[in-house]
Amino acid sequence: MTMENGFIQHALHAQEQDSTQESIKVQVKNLNLFYGEKQALNSINMDIYTKKITALIGPSGCGKSTFLRCINRMNDLVQSCLVEGYIGVDGHDIYDKEIDVVAVRKRVGMVFQQPNPFPKSIYENIAYAPIMHDIVKKGKECDELVERALRGANLWDEVKDKLKDPGTALSGGQQQRLCIARAIAVEPDVILMDEPTSALDPISTEKIENLMLDLKKNYTIIIVTHNMQQAARIADYTAFFHMGNLIEYSDAKTLFVNPKEKKTEDYITGRFG
Repeated sequence: MTMENGFIQHALHAQEQDSTQESIKVQVKNLNLFYGEKQALNSINMDIYTKKITALIGPSGCGKSTFLRCINRMNDLVQSCLVEGYIGVDGHDIYDKEIDVVAVRKRVGMVFQQPNPFPKSIYENIAYAPIMHDIVKKGKECDELVERALRGANLWDEVKDKLKDPGTALSGGQQQRLCIARAIAVEPDVILMDEPTSALDPISTEKIENLMLDLKKNYTIIIVTHNMQQAARIADYTAFFHMGNLIEYSDAKTLFVNPKEKKTEDYITGRFG
């Protein structure tokens, strides 16, 4: 069985489980990360649950974006980066030497802080990766996938009459939803979002937040945010990072209302950060 097929089998099994029982989608054990001699993450341990929104909060430079990028091996692109420990997605060690990194990134999509549509048409932005991965063939099958992805990102009604227009011609909020549509087009299990609303106005931010709440019906979402109000609004679970350490991780309500660690309380009440 290939690693990608293994991912699919595990995903199907997870979908068959009782929806009232929270299953673990991503498991992290003793994760350490180094940039050269500098250690950026220190022995991180956490379980991230299926079809939930998990928010990562903490001051700038605390390691939350670095941690996020470990989950789809984006840090592999940094030459001086060394990762130690275990990250499992549906029980597969994504850092196993035998695993296909392309398969990992197909199952674990990424949406960045700045909207980054391809310099192609709206249609091609969505269709490119599914065609490359042989998910669909050109023609009616691809047309249906493009519509499904754009509907999934609540963008279809706004762009259905201009699919041949460049994606870069859309507004900032629309571009970010296009990037989300592009991410879900390859049918991932997990969507990583690195401050996806920080460059957007309040109306676009609200649309993206509502979209995330809708998307968690089908996807596990992990979001880095500097906006604690946003984390409180949308997250099921919240993790507080500080100086490369995971200080506290719990359901969002507990963390914001009754944090166990003084450092967490100091951060969320504005005493530092």
